[in-house]
Amino acid sequence: MADGVGDIELFRAIVEAGGISSGALAMGSSPPAISRRLSALEARLGVRLAERSARRFRLTDEGTLYYEHGLRILAGVRDAEAEVSARGATARGLLKVGAPMEFGRRRIAPLLAEFAARHPGLEAHLALSDAGLEVGQDALDVALRFDRPDDPAVIARKIATVRRIVCAAPSYLAARGTPETPADLLHHECLRLARRHRLHDRWRFRTPGGVEEIKVGGHLASGSGDVIHAWALEGRGLSLEAAWDVTEDLKTGRLVECLADYWCDSVDLFATFPPGHPTPPRIRLFVDFIAAASLG
Repeated sequence: MADGVGDIELFRAIVEAGGISSGALAMGSSPPAISRRLSALEARLGVRLAERSARRFRLTDEGTLYYEHGLRILAGVRDAEAEVSARGATARGLLKVGAPMEFGRRRIAPLLAEFAARHPGLEAHLALSDAGLEVGQDALDVALRFDRPDDPAVIARKIATVRRIVCAAPSYLAARGTPETPADLLHHECLRLARRHRLHDRWRFRTPGGVEEIKVGGHLASGSGDVIHAWALEGRGLSLEAAWDVTEDLKTGRLVECLADYWCDSVDLFATFPPGHPTPPRIRLFVDFIAAASLG
């Protein structure tokens, strides 16, 4: 009896690789073996699926129809497998997670390692970048980010909320003085984040008169949170940080909180992942795991 799903997977691999030789390489087989299997498939179907030569591989109309229907069938098989697997409590396969650089290194990396240890059938990859990782564009299962995704099709689940604080090294405050009100920031060096061609130079504060927005300035800006943090520790200026990034620095006195009476904006952490029903267990279980980790 012919393996219908196997034939569809074979044909998809050949088409997406662009030909028999490339398809064979992708499947870890030889071109003659793949060519024989394709010819057998065509003989079974009674149609020519592709016009092929040493330099050319082009789908026939029947081949295009078979490929398009095949993709839907394979998606249905994956959904069925995921739904059955979702009834269990084990994460398996490859889990690709993305996160901002400093936060990912300090908070997510240990959690991902612990999660992987709890699920021996899982292989976990962690990508770190301050450029703003996207689930689809960066081929991730889960992207952790501090703002909602632009793509409305992506699922976003709020994981935690943390306050942001203004802080500086004692050496900076000794040289330049400590700001007493948000307006004092206009006379200070402020270390600003620059991401996606946007300079984050408007810091918001809660005052007795309502929310006040200050357009801060300074000589230094970076797209890396790690760099901003390092500059702050060196006494280069005031930085606006999520509390979880500077907890140890505040405890040890390497950094000092400023403007504590003026509650700054909070920042929300979202876990974003591709749509689909049901959500694969490796994604669902990991998002539940970090949501329970009290990151805020």
